[in-house]
Amino acid sequence: MAVDLLKYEKSLYKEGYELIAGCDEAGRGPLAGPVVASAVILPKNYKLKGLNDSKQLSEKKRNEFYDIIQKDALSIGVGIVDNKKIDEINILEASRLAMNIALDNLKIKPEYILTDAMKLQRNVPVLAIIHGDALSLNIAAASVIAKVTRDRIMTNLGKEYPEYEFEQHKGYPTKRHIELVKKLGVLDCYRQTFRPISELVKGSNRDGK
Repeated sequence: MAVDLLKYEKSLYKEGYELIAGCDEAGRGPLAGPVVASAVILPKNYKLKGLNDSKQLSEKKRNEFYDIIQKDALSIGVGIVDNKKIDEINILEASRLAMNIALDNLKIKPEYILTDAMKLQRNVPVLAIIHGDALSLNIAAASVIAKVTRDRIMTNLGKEYPEYEFEQHKGYPTKRHIELVKKLGVLDCYRQTFRPISELVKGSNRDGK
């Protein structure tokens, strides 16, 4: 049976809320690059056939939906937290910070916020939904904006450092990526608290003594 991606939104519409922001992030697991969050407010009862959690969509589909959401959304906010800040405050807190920045960057103030499992302290009600990106259309839209935005950042990084092949693995710890960083060394864009990067940095510091 198909999931009604407006189930949460419809329930909130009945309570009188209309400006509902979905919020999600991309890039918790990679070894390099930022974590990116997005907040999206879609029009009331908006429908977009096929929109789902960005991880379930092909890159081509994500890019198509990205353009449609950019055109149709009432407001979109993006928050980017770099690898240095991730190392400083940890990835969970960096993801939370990115979501708060994304929400602050909305041009319209939401009346209610739905997040993908992330608890936030805001001055409007927040509901953290487990697997929210597959259960709420607003969160699914935010997941697409966050993922495409981050992928484009990593593709640009790939142009800067072609030998690291960032446009292929987007910083995630694939076998090929780990082989490359072991061979070529740790760049400034790497998260130094993430293994195996932390081990490589310790090793190079020891060797440098």
